[in-house]
Amino acid sequence: MVRLSDFLSEQQRRGKLRRLLPLEHPEGGRIALPQFGEMLDFSSNDYLGLSRHPRLLTAAAEAMSLFGTGAGSARLMGGNLELHRRLEAALALFKGLPAALLFGSGYLANIGIIPALVGRHDQIFADRLSHASIYDGCRLSGAQLHRFHHNDCNHLEELLQKRRGGAGQALIVVESLYSMDGDLCPLAEVVELKERYGCRLLVDEAHATGLFGPHGAGLVAEAGLAPRVDLVMGTLGKALGSYGAYVAGDREMIDYLVNRARSFIFSTALPPATTAAALAALALMVEEPELRTDLWRRVDFFKGQLTQAGIETDLGPSQIIPLPVGKSAAAALAAEELRSRGLFVVAVRPPTVPEGSARLRLSVTRHLSEGNLAEAALLLAAGLRPGQGGS
Repeated sequence: MVRLSDFLSEQQRRGKLRRLLPLEHPEGGRIALPQFGEMLDFSSNDYLGLSRHPRLLTAAAEAMSLFGTGAGSARLMGGNLELHRRLEAALALFKGLPAALLFGSGYLANIGIIPALVGRHDQIFADRLSHASIYDGCRLSGAQLHRFHHNDCNHLEELLQKRRGGAGQALIVVESLYSMDGDLCPLAEVVELKERYGCRLLVDEAHATGLFGPHGAGLVAEAGLAPRVDLVMGTLGKALGSYGAYVAGDREMIDYLVNRARSFIFSTALPPATTAAALAALALMVEEPELRTDLWRRVDFFKGQLTQAGIETDLGPSQIIPLPVGKSAAAALAAEELRSRGLFVVAVRPPTVPEGSARLRLSVTRHLSEGNLAEAALLLAAGLRPGQGGS
């Protein structure tokens, strides 16, 4: 039996020990730690700044006043509020699909959906850089897992040719926007392969929801592929500023998941306040497109500032900017140095990313002004050593 102290000591030695930080959240793109004081916050996934939007705050307060702080039980046991049904209908319309189903979180969605769709006689083809929740869902399913090189459709087709037989179900799982690399999936090519080889396709749009496509509906919608994708999953706790997750698909598929997805069946329903906040966020997606325009202006500005400051990294097409470091210990030290300079950036280490690919992950949000972003680029240039994203 592994001694807990030995495990923790080894994690410390390898620069992988995780600790919960006592963060405080002042407004305006800043965060505070007792040790460092106030810092610019580049850790948040609240991309559009909606978690503090007056419409969401008002909707959440009104729902709490009417329905209380919690739903009281699972949806199938008596926690199925009219608010939940309204949000599912709004999400289906938002995604351009017939129906939707709410889950407690993105993690709960993936570990519920995947085992509901495939079992030990079936196969899964997943991108190597898929989120941990996807891989945990794959393991729970008992299906045979085949991992293809990141965003490499040639390798995916090679695996499909070798492994995809006529018997059993086959599921392809990708993310439309990869949260630790900031790059986009070649969705059109993946859809063609899933149709050619008779597979189902699950697309995780956690970090694309609210930002890409018509009204922020995501990259599947932007590519016009919604009718050809079996299931589109997304979260409510990132760009939509609330909490929870959803999956959208055809009516029969959603009815099936109500009866098979264990993380839905056996979880308490979303609280009324977060449900109402998500409904308000979806309305804002349609009514205030300038929210997205404003964010992308900030993203472009910050990338220009990084280039001017000599920060060398892959400035991809999204709001997520990874700064490669390599070793876990070096990433942890770099994050600590930047905090001492007033910049809160998270060191992302294995198992979140593959061994040897630790990085600093920056995400741009509307909370950050152009002045904040220009300051951050200078802080990064001063705080990073060569080989840590610097020139």
